[in-house]
Amino acid sequence: MSIDKVISAAVAKAVKELYGIEIDASAIVPQATRKEVEGNLTIIVFPFAKTAHKAPEAVGNEIGQWLVDNEPAVSAFNTIKGFLNLTITPTYWNNVLKAIEDDANYGITAPGADSPLVMVEYSSPNTNKPLHLGHLRNILLGSSLSNILAACGNKVVKTNIVNDRGIHICKSMLAWQKFFDGATPESCGKKGDHLVGDCYVAFDRHYKEEVKELMDKGMSEDEAKASAPLMLEAREMLRRWEEGDPEVRALWEKMNNWVYDGFDVSYRRMGVGFDKIYYESKTYLDGKAKVLEGLEKGLLIKKEDGSVWADLSDAGLDQKLLLRSDGTSVYMTQDIGTAKQRFDDYPIDRMIYVVGNEQNYHFQVLSILLDRLGFKWGKDLVHFSYGMVELPEGKMKSREGTVVDADDLMEDMVSTAREVSESLGKLDGMTDEEKAEIAETVGLGALKYFLLKVDPRKNMTFNPRESIDFNGNTGPFIQYTYARIRSVLRRAAEAGLDKADYSTVEPNEKEIALIQTLGDFPATVAEAGLSYSPALIANYTYDLVKQYNQFYHDYSILREEDASVRSLRLAISDATARTIKTAMGLLGINVPERM
Repeated sequence: MSIDKVISAAVAKAVKELYGIEIDASAIVPQATRKEVEGNLTIIVFPFAKTAHKAPEAVGNEIGQWLVDNEPAVSAFNTIKGFLNLTITPTYWNNVLKAIEDDANYGITAPGADSPLVMVEYSSPNTNKPLHLGHLRNILLGSSLSNILAACGNKVVKTNIVNDRGIHICKSMLAWQKFFDGATPESCGKKGDHLVGDCYVAFDRHYKEEVKELMDKGMSEDEAKASAPLMLEAREMLRRWEEGDPEVRALWEKMNNWVYDGFDVSYRRMGVGFDKIYYESKTYLDGKAKVLEGLEKGLLIKKEDGSVWADLSDAGLDQKLLLRSDGTSVYMTQDIGTAKQRFDDYPIDRMIYVVGNEQNYHFQVLSILLDRLGFKWGKDLVHFSYGMVELPEGKMKSREGTVVDADDLMEDMVSTAREVSESLGKLDGMTDEEKAEIAETVGLGALKYFLLKVDPRKNMTFNPRESIDFNGNTGPFIQYTYARIRSVLRRAAEAGLDKADYSTVEPNEKEIALIQTLGDFPATVAEAGLSYSPALIANYTYDLVKQYNQFYHDYSILREEDASVRSLRLAISDATARTIKTAMGLLGINVPERM
């Protein structure tokens, strides 16, 4: 049992015996004592004082004395107003450390037969361009959140919805026909998603030229945009796609397959995957059917032009278009169709959409609509709304080809990691294969950690060079500390240092602080799952690593002559390394054994 649970149970028992108050131990949450105050854990006693009709300080003193007299884990206490600060018996921390040592899956809760099934949707790319930096934040947030929720004991299904239909797809297809002379990924030596992205950029460039020519002839900008020959052809291609034209469908399928092959390469390098992939081209018809069913039941309204709407005025919102007058669907309709297919496929208890904060209103409306249309989890769907990511130079634009390509960024990060690592001498004595592996691990770890350490709800600026720093709150700093600890443990094994009993050793202040931080890991994982925040895991890991490095600097481990003290420090080192590896694994980040 963790020290927090031991203290919670003891306080609950004390309150019952002293004041006759029945309280669930889980409602008593010890907090780490402030650094300027003596003690390890603090209990807030104001709620008990009110019921006991006594001054908070008196209640704190009475509970504190009861704990010293009856709970071996507590050696001393002090009360400041309504805050009871407890000092844990120094040798008791060894029990906490031993429990961590003995738990092979420390911090991870396995799902049970009755665990809720949580579905997490992330990535959601369009098939007219490659993945970019914005996708990276989405994908890494979704993947790490899935890992964290699974570690909290949930059954998790990771899903992706591919936006594979619509006018933007037709733009790339039309540009390929007109400007690319039958090019294929093989013929031009490019990943398929990059080739199709080039087509999309080419369309926009030629389209802007046509718009300018029409405006020079006297048309307004809106008229020119609507009348440009390329746009008219793209709309005609979309109409033919909707009607199932074999030629258009064949081209669409060929180019989409190029993109899927390219996406798969990118996903593999990121170390992410999906349990189920849905495609808009296969869900939008279900969405239309579900909307028409809602219309028949009187849940929706049809206007004179034949368009179908949802009246959300009773929810304080406006009316929302679901089917256009020509019967074609909108994004909301497609999301309803995707939800239906998912509900048919899985017994979903909670649905989490990882989508940027520019879509907050969309998901507010979707939640209401799904609930009205009979999806039991609709009302409680979670929009994991995250902020935008930019570069120091500013925003990115897909149509203008100014986005930061995910593949290029990953390659640059790995290259920079190798350059920095070699300059610091961290790759000395390694083979070329080992150097390449370390560079891949450090480069991608730096990228992932930098994107995940920030509160996901905030906008952020990604600075590639800053993320590679081997000092400070970065992935490489954590990875290097892990490799350092593994080196210490290997040297201890090679020297044949036998494990000695450390149960009677009285840990020093820094050792106690480290064990206490290690003991906080399960609660940190649980809180990250409740608040949907991988940043909590990232910053916990950084704090743990900072503490360990200070401990490593101040105290000898392998040269310590007292075998029991040495064993205590090796046990702390081993538990720290394991916790770092588990925590970074939840973020999708590998850690190197040597560095």
